[in-house]
Amino acid sequence: MDWSAYGYAGLFVSSFISATVLPMSSEVVFSAFVVGKFNLLYCVLWASLGNFLGGMTGYYLGWLGRWDWIERYLGVKHTSVEKWRGFCEKYGILLAFFCWLPFIGDLFCVALGFIKANVWQASAGMLLGKMARYTVLGYLLSKYGMGILQ
Repeated sequence: MDWSAYGYAGLFVSSFISATVLPMSSEVVFSAFVVGKFNLLYCVLWASLGNFLGGMTGYYLGWLGRWDWIERYLGVKHTSVEKWRGFCEKYGILLAFFCWLPFIGDLFCVALGFIKANVWQASAGMLLGKMARYTVLGYLLSKYGMGILQ
């Protein structure tokens, strides 16, 4: 799909979708935009915003979760979840910062919501992490082109 035909809205949507549990790579779309001579600052802002809101969707889905569902449907004991809860409470903002990581980042978002982590800390960490990722990727792409992805 040619996301560039939809402009920055296409970049936003692709970044939003890839931050949910749907398998998609926003980095590929972001890279095509940057190399395609779209404005780098706008690319970073729209991709970060879309990815952040997708991550917050995961956070709120986790917020809706219940202990008995975790035990019944996933077979995880309450004591195991309590151990993770302590870890998440201690390192919540750091986990939120790394929500951009492939595969496990989505789980971080849901876990932070599930344990009812402070929404402001989770939001701040998540937004900073996602912006940092797109800023670094945008810089590297603008300096070295698509060669960095090979």
